[in-house]
Amino acid sequence: MSGASTTLGEPAEAAPSPSATSRLGRRLVDVPEIGIVLAVIVAFVIFSSINPLVASVSELQNLGVDLAGFGILAVGESLTIITGGIDLSPGSLTAFFVVVSAWFLTTERVPVLLVFVITTAFGALWGLWHGFLITRLGIAPFVATLVTYIFAAGANEAIAPNPIPINNSTFLALAGSTLFEIPIATLVFVVIAILGWFFLERTYIGRETYAVGGNREAARLAGIPVNRRIVLAYVVSGACAGVVGMIVASHLTSGTADSVSGWELIAIAASVIGGVSLVGGQGRMIGVVAGAALLVILRDGLVAVNVNAYYQSMVVGVVLLAAIVIDRFRVHSLERAGSHFDRRHPLDAVVDKAKQSTAPMG
Repeated sequence: MSGASTTLGEPAEAAPSPSATSRLGRRLVDVPEIGIVLAVIVAFVIFSSINPLVASVSELQNLGVDLAGFGILAVGESLTIITGGIDLSPGSLTAFFVVVSAWFLTTERVPVLLVFVITTAFGALWGLWHGFLITRLGIAPFVATLVTYIFAAGANEAIAPNPIPINNSTFLALAGSTLFEIPIATLVFVVIAILGWFFLERTYIGRETYAVGGNREAARLAGIPVNRRIVLAYVVSGACAGVVGMIVASHLTSGTADSVSGWELIAIAASVIGGVSLVGGQGRMIGVVAGAALLVILRDGLVAVNVNAYYQSMVVGVVLLAAIVIDRFRVHSLERAGSHFDRRHPLDAVVDKAKQSTAPMG
């Protein structure tokens, strides 16, 4: 008999079942984005302990407005990266739409609700143009969006050599008003993030988007409309830039050229530290949101604790690098321990079949 046998007449002892706490802990460890989420919490606790004003209602509301700007851009950027591309234009487009929305309101006297629609649609059309350049003309995403980055940077100066004041109360409420103490802009971000999560995690088109980024040729052989999925990603990214442009204009109460600088890099960084792979095919919306939150807390927190502006970028860079390295070590340790860590989607089985059908006969 094996060591599992028991003395005659004595019941065998049942193997101890893991407690609910241990099961919950194991699930949390297996969440790829847990490292970034913990970094957000730790950063907030540190800054608020140094300067309690960081945790004040007014400062949290300012934090929420900043998060809305960075986060919405990151949502759009993440989709383009997941398809295996990249968008360098969101920062310049945001600045462009800051002055465009103000110009529509003040100079052309367009009704505010129509300004919301036109600006968002204009951003989507610009994304459609990027998609056309990339899928139809075969221009690399880096080059296609770099052209827009340069063009939009000059266009906003041409439209608004001087700031365009905004006096429309409805438009200013986008960043200046709250609902249950939560800024309207933050609620807009939450809605967009939830829609992005639902699209990627719960729709067939979202899973096709992952497949396109994972292996474009295999996805094409599996019958996925690759070009449409790529175009859709850039359309969403452009529309997000339009929305953020209006939020920034509302926050500044004017259409000011060069109102944002380097935000495209922040959107890319938020996506990457949140787990979106630069090679495409991987990433989740919860990580993108956490990455954007970490960037905002670091930026605003360093200002609140009076860190010299010359050192702020250095500190942010070091912390972000540390977060990425820690996350990589965590993933490697899980793989060595044989933990089930798989981001694949059901559609990947279709792609695998396509790969097998194109493999050479042995």
